[in-house]
Amino acid sequence: MTFAIARTVVRQARPVATRAFASTAAVHKVSLPDLDWDFAALEPHISGQINELHYTKHHQTYVNGYNTAIEKLAEAKHKNDVRAQIELLPLINFHGGGHINHSLFWKNLAPPSQGGGEPPASDSALGKAIKEDFGSLEKLIDNMNAKLAGVQGSGWAWIVKNKENGALETITKPNQDPVTGPFIPIVGIDAWEHAYYLQYKNVKADYFKAIWNVVNWKEAERRFSA
Repeated sequence: MTFAIARTVVRQARPVATRAFASTAAVHKVSLPDLDWDFAALEPHISGQINELHYTKHHQTYVNGYNTAIEKLAEAKHKNDVRAQIELLPLINFHGGGHINHSLFWKNLAPPSQGGGEPPASDSALGKAIKEDFGSLEKLIDNMNAKLAGVQGSGWAWIVKNKENGALETITKPNQDPVTGPFIPIVGIDAWEHAYYLQYKNVKADYFKAIWNVVNWKEAERRFSA
């Protein structure tokens, strides 16, 4: 009798648990961020077609992939399926990193009418750090372009602030790995082919040179000083 009652209670409680699981999974979903400019606003440096595909297709894929993965992770946790949880972590890192990186990337860029390409003021906190750590903005850009050229396959190059000593550094990250550890991302450049190939074909060095004309140094200053 006791067993029959307990079994009935479990069956009655299961829909409630399912609803709670579905609600929890939905809370953590991400979505595409709003852009501050139209797709064509960065031309001729980055074509409107590239920006539209990059945003609506590639970034959307990372959003969809992350949302699907965290739903499956929540279900695996609900079932106490440790193996499934472990297997989902690479997907969460890849798609979640892709969403984080691209959300920062769009803020990194601005058309000239919105200050894109305008160097940071020499007396600003960022301007002083560039001078101290790299000698000049031109040398910083040359350093970044060398890092970008050295990316094997797909990845990113970043100007970062080291939280431990406040210094500016340049680093690369493979695939969609986000910036972590003691580093704060200041400017990120996407070195994946989808970021440039339609316009620059296999001459990615030209893309690396052109993108600095639309880098939003005001946003970089905000991140550096935050």
